Amino acid sequence: MIASPSGCYIGAMDLDTINIETEERMQRSTEYLQRELRGLRTGRASTALLEYIKVDYYGSHTDLRELASITIAEATQLVVKPFDPSSKSEIVRAIETSGLGLNPMSDGQIIRINVPAPSSERRKQLVLQVRKLSEESKVSIRNERRDANKAIDALEADKKHPISEDSAKTSKDDIDELTKKYCEQVEALCTKKCAEVEEI
Repeated sequence: MIASPSGCYIGAMDLDTINIETEERMQRSTEYLQRELRGLRTGRASTALLEYIKVDYYGSHTDLRELASITIAEATQLVVKPFDPSSKSEIVRAIETSGLGLNPMSDGQIIRINVPAPSSERRKQLVLQVRKLSEESKVSIRNERRDANKAIDALEADKKHPISEDSAKTSKDDIDELTKKYCEQVEALCTKKCAEVEEI
């Protein structure tokens, strides 16, 4: 599930702050999706496939990219070189249990991982996964719009320092534009990733 920062607006706020914070949250949702999609397997070897795999390193779940260098040896092979040789077996275990269907092979100080092209059945599953992640991002972005609109309504209803109806409407229109912009970005990411997955 896509983690969205809490959409609650605390204390005194003005319209500019609401707009800025809403855009920041929408941007974070889009960036989170980008990271998630980079880790999805296509037929090509990509270092992003392994970067965010969590490795149990002395009791702490650490991203693989912090524990090893990851390089592309050839179009369908990745090489992982642990910075700390004693972490090698934990890295192998983390890759095996990552759900990516990869089979890491220990080769001296390094780990070789062949990345076979996914079957057509697996490709269909991946496309569905991409669409699901994208839809979750859009829901997150729309939730930010809802929270921003509530905050604008609260400002308009404030008896002490109310904002004008026109200001509230303009601000809501701006939020709608942001929502459209980020939902379009998500759709573009989804379309690009689906094309990568389906490419033989």
